Amino acid sequence: MGGTQDIAIVTTRLRLDRLVAADAPLLFAYRGDDAVARYQGWKPADLAAAQTFIAEQSLLAFRTPDSWCQLAIRDKVTGELFGDFGVHFPASTDDPIEFGLSLRPDRQGQGFAREAMAAVLDLAFGDWGYRRAVGSVDPRNVSSMALLRSLGFRQEAHHVESYFFRGEWVDDVIFALLAREWVRSR
Repeated sequence: MGGTQDIAIVTTRLRLDRLVAADAPLLFAYRGDDAVARYQGWKPADLAAAQTFIAEQSLLAFRTPDSWCQLAIRDKVTGELFGDFGVHFPASTDDPIEFGLSLRPDRQGQGFAREAMAAVLDLAFGDWGYRRAVGSVDPRNVSSMALLRSLGFRQEAHHVESYFFRGEWVDDVIFALLAREWVRSR
């Protein structure tokens, strides 16, 4: 299955679809912003890195087992890039699916992250057949922890100084949600 496979997740205000080459300058602008990248595992060093990332993602079939697939978060009407949404598809639906997202600073605090997450959770626990979703968050990322809690995720673990990230030992808080819990919360 080729990476050109079309994927579109449409919500009230958003469209999640493939990143395209034209997205590279804006992707680099917000992902390269220290405030946005603070808790992210990937920060592009330059525009070429953003272009390469998009090119590599375009070759990856959506839902490839044991891979991260990155989608654009766009305005549903205008197509303007608001951010990006990563989905880690494990090797089996018996293993938990994992998410991560980034929004441009001017698009934060407007409910876009919650709207995108809810739509992907609906698919993950519905059509895609996953039983469990997890999120791994630096506890200093208060807004991401609040987002997960607002969606019904529960905190399952707090690993103290468990990994070395950007020159320092940091904590890792693990959140999880089961499909049966999501159905009840909706």
